[in-house]
Amino acid sequence: MTPVTNIDQGGNVLPGRLELHPDRLFPADPATRAVARRLYDLVKALPIISPHGHTDPAWFAFDAPFANAAALLLAPDHYLYRMLYSQGVPLEALGVPSRRGPSPADPRAAWRLFAANQHLFRGTPSALWLSHVFAEVFGFDVALSAETADLYFDRIGEALATPAFRPRALFARFNIEVLATTEAPTDTLQHHKAIRASGWHGRIVTAYRPDPVVDPEHEDFSAELERFGELTRQDVFAWRGYLEAHRLRRAAFKAMGATSTDHGHPTAATADLPEIEAEALFRRVTSGAFSPADAELFRAQVLTEMARMSLDDGLVMQIHPGAFRNHNRWIHGAFGRDKGADIPQPTGYVRALKPLLDRFGNDPRLSVIVFTLDESAYARELAPLAGHYPVLKLGPAWWFHDSPEGMRRFREQTTETAGFYNTVGFNDDTRAFLSIPARHDVARRVDAGFLARLVTEHRLDEDEAAETAVDLAYHLPKRAYKLDQPAPAPAFA
Repeated sequence: MTPVTNIDQGGNVLPGRLELHPDRLFPADPATRAVARRLYDLVKALPIISPHGHTDPAWFAFDAPFANAAALLLAPDHYLYRMLYSQGVPLEALGVPSRRGPSPADPRAAWRLFAANQHLFRGTPSALWLSHVFAEVFGFDVALSAETADLYFDRIGEALATPAFRPRALFARFNIEVLATTEAPTDTLQHHKAIRASGWHGRIVTAYRPDPVVDPEHEDFSAELERFGELTRQDVFAWRGYLEAHRLRRAAFKAMGATSTDHGHPTAATADLPEIEAEALFRRVTSGAFSPADAELFRAQVLTEMARMSLDDGLVMQIHPGAFRNHNRWIHGAFGRDKGADIPQPTGYVRALKPLLDRFGNDPRLSVIVFTLDESAYARELAPLAGHYPVLKLGPAWWFHDSPEGMRRFREQTTETAGFYNTVGFNDDTRAFLSIPARHDVARRVDAGFLARLVTEHRLDEDEAAETAVDLAYHLPKRAYKLDQPAPAPAFA
């Protein structure tokens, strides 16, 4: 929560305290807040199911100490440095790596710069997450500021050097039951293999993210396609060989625990072309002589092909459309992808998903989880679609809307048409490992508040709300991502 500032009798500002109010995010109305407290008490200690995220599996494979506060909390977190960049702070000063390699910035100097700009995060979900991490994980009771920057940097550094703050120890401390990472088809999954071979019992699984070999407009498409062929020993420049390569890599991912695929396309478009047309389209995109319309159609066709493969291997599909990726050309050129310059854009689902749904929408063997960055689609398109088609479920408020207000808007706009049980609970979708408990805590508090309002409005009995709260926090994500099924036996091929 927001640090508390004290003022003495002389009007002097004293160092700010850091306090997490036990009723944070609960409704202000006393009767509703009382119900929210009771519901939250049922779910606050439940194990965390993190079925989709971007943490580094190498952390858990090697269990090496994290380097320092800046490297762990600042440099990997685009939520933080995109805000700082918007206020004129250069990324290179924050320790963010560039295309040239690691940042030359001094970690302590980067941390001081971050600490001096804490006011920029007031009212944002980042402030909630950071306060939770600082108070609950590291035990701070004084706020981060320019004056306390070195105190934070040194105390966090001392903690990270101890066994209790190694990745595997934190995984256990955070009560994480399962955590999914996300890898490209050309990843050898060596870190997941090392985790399996180590004998550690923490459940870390991968997820299949084929974007680099699906998007002809990806800057590494040609090189990744070559690597795709080398790994699978398939002729990936022939349509049938390309599809077979996907099947082989999906099987390898499944052997490493994968239960899902993930598709981060610019739009939600799907297509169902006759094979001869798909082959001709594939020749165009692999030759380099393709138009933007060809690229969009190819991505659309591959989504339908991925659905077809899911019928065979059982992997759950996740579709994450609607981001204009790497909008800042200069940042992309200097620092690469995923550097805070992705911008939401309008996204249509009714017509876009129809080719896939015409083919597979009534097949109970398929499960498709759809996300959006376009909140206008919640009530108009997504809730009605998920409230009808058996294959569709709604992913939670995502990315820019992974906030208390965003979560509330999601529930308000989808529940009346799709209900709770056509949603999949919460997933944190983060690279920031230490923020995972904070993010899940926010979701549990917001859902407790939403359910409490239904109880006090006499729209839901409290016992129904209690069961729903537990389902949203624990059972629905396990069920939706098939994580309630036994993990596959170790495989090292």
